[in-house]
Amino acid sequence: MRRIICEVEKCLGCKSCEIACAVAHSTSKDLPVAIAEATRPAYRVMVEYVEQMSVPLQCRHCEDAPCVRVCPTHALSKLEPDGIVLQQPERCIGCTWCVAVCPFGAIRMRDLDKAILKCDLCIERQREGKDPACVEACPTHALRFKSVEEISKDKRLSAIREFLLGRMEPGAVEATVEPR
Repeated sequence: MRRIICEVEKCLGCKSCEIACAVAHSTSKDLPVAIAEATRPAYRVMVEYVEQMSVPLQCRHCEDAPCVRVCPTHALSKLEPDGIVLQQPERCIGCTWCVAVCPFGAIRMRDLDKAILKCDLCIERQREGKDPACVEACPTHALRFKSVEEISKDKRLSAIREFLLGRMEPGAVEATVEPR
């Protein structure tokens, strides 16, 4: 299981991720052609600005996804119990319940047909052995596509590094290091 993570201190707010996402979900998969498509492509990652920081926001594919549980038409479903939350836009009735219950604000409505838009981790690109389009497009590498194990290891190493540099309380390190 891999997820997109963001190192917010590296994000410039350039919105390259939004553009790449829209193109990846377009019919043509080509920017100049996609702009002229009858149905203009829409992005599923949104760059939000919070307290002088830019943060790319996309679906976190929650383990116990509230959006899947609340969807009355089963337009949202989990690929596997711990996998990707996928959507079937043709089933969406535009009730916005999923938008309301998403704890990350990562689901939005598409104006064209009142269906939802949310990140699908570029599942088609993954099947081709590629990273999600937003990750590939990020010029500062603020977005990364990592396994949960890699993320956990990085957090533990970061906590230890901060402790060694004297920036963290001793108890915080023990909380991040798994017992053997």
